[in-house]
Amino acid sequence: MSQPQSPLGDPNHAIDLALFGALGDLATRKLFLALYHLDREGLMPEATRILGLARQEHDTEAFRELVNEALQKRLKNDDQDPESLARFLNRLEYLQLDFKEAEGYAAIKQWREGSKHPMVVYLSVAARIYGDICHNLSTSESLDDDTRVVVEKPIGYDLVSSKEVNDAIGAVFPEERVYRIDHYLGKETVQNLIALRFANPLFGTQWNQNHISHVEITVAEKVGIEGRWGYFDDAGQLRDMVQNHLLQLLCLIAMDPPSNLDADAIRDEKVKVLKALKPFTGEALGRDVVRGQYIAGTSDGQSVPGYLEEDDANTESRTETFVAMKTEVSNWRWAGVPFYLRTGKRMPEKLSQIVIHFRQQPHYIFDPDQRDIAANKLIIRLQPEEGIALQVLTKDSGLDKGMRLRPGPLHLDFNSAFPKSRIPDAYERLLLEVMKGQQYLFVRRDEVEYAWHWCDQLIEGWKTRETPPRRYPAGSWGPVASIAMITQDGRSWYEDY
Repeated sequence: MSQPQSPLGDPNHAIDLALFGALGDLATRKLFLALYHLDREGLMPEATRILGLARQEHDTEAFRELVNEALQKRLKNDDQDPESLARFLNRLEYLQLDFKEAEGYAAIKQWREGSKHPMVVYLSVAARIYGDICHNLSTSESLDDDTRVVVEKPIGYDLVSSKEVNDAIGAVFPEERVYRIDHYLGKETVQNLIALRFANPLFGTQWNQNHISHVEITVAEKVGIEGRWGYFDDAGQLRDMVQNHLLQLLCLIAMDPPSNLDADAIRDEKVKVLKALKPFTGEALGRDVVRGQYIAGTSDGQSVPGYLEEDDANTESRTETFVAMKTEVSNWRWAGVPFYLRTGKRMPEKLSQIVIHFRQQPHYIFDPDQRDIAANKLIIRLQPEEGIALQVLTKDSGLDKGMRLRPGPLHLDFNSAFPKSRIPDAYERLLLEVMKGQQYLFVRRDEVEYAWHWCDQLIEGWKTRETPPRRYPAGSWGPVASIAMITQDGRSWYEDY
């Protein structure tokens, strides 16, 4: 168990955090837990204050009790520390506020009076009111030249609405003070992907079309809609997951080495990947993309309803709950290398992983019937257990085996490798970087817009074809067509879970 540092954090990183939507699901489930852990680990400077803002009528003491209850539900026994908890709760203050009404924002300016630390505005609210909040903060003179704003993705519904949201934010905050969160970028394994690629010549020299045959990215969700029908049916799995999470992972895999680890150096390389993504046109829409929608099935042995049977469902909906696709990055490094992406709800497991398939040796001397396994794979697991494994081939042991090959992993499991260290949640890392004023884990505006441009072309293609999504039973790995899509290339999805 890690111990708090002393003194608390770097005093130069102290902030005033104004958290809009402080009683919402994200805040009570993730953000306060992450902030508590930063405090407990000694990474939150003593002068840091947190102002929770929401529409509900509470005073500060009632708010602290609500946060305490939320923390108690989620803290593990080893993370219970009465002293740290009391210190953290004592940082919290509360302000009831109608986010669209400008008059109430004067209280934020009053809260800030006399503070010598920058303010961080965290918008844990719907993107449609980002502009209202930013405008009201500006007109109430609550901001200064050091104020940063943190916004959650997805930003907008398509390229047009994304530009509208970003324009509203940009009218108040310059780009260097806007922090767009994609929580996948805060995961320990994603950080290790950068180290793995650019610190190890073993992989750096092999990371191109000469040595990699194809790449898989899978983000599978075990849950269904969970009461989010209104939001999800308008969005669908492509907008909800591919546009942000999967494309961010693809960019980190495919980008060229940045000149350094500065935020814009990394993000410049990611934008180049998005620009080089091959669009889906003509026959490719039917051949290389599969849309699915789950029907009734089983999960953990229990019957679960289909998408059209969920509460408040529109029984005529054609919204996709599953997407699989084959795409390419049209540049010298990746020419001819397919990237297979899939994501869906009501899958058998909760799973996020990347599989890099290396090419086979051109000259093969072992048993012909084992030719199909004679290639290395790099498996990068983001959840449920973060870790990295390199699948290599060795001789099977035993006098009667001859030179039979046996695949096995060289495995780095973070929980096993660092048993005394708690693996920090993604939001802990992201919030810490905001406190430090570092942007390299956050998404720049042009990244968002190039991703939307690519997705919008695909969505328009679906509309012209008017093909309904393919059905798949809840608890399965998606429509059979998604298996056929990769099988037609002589490959299969990696399923050694």
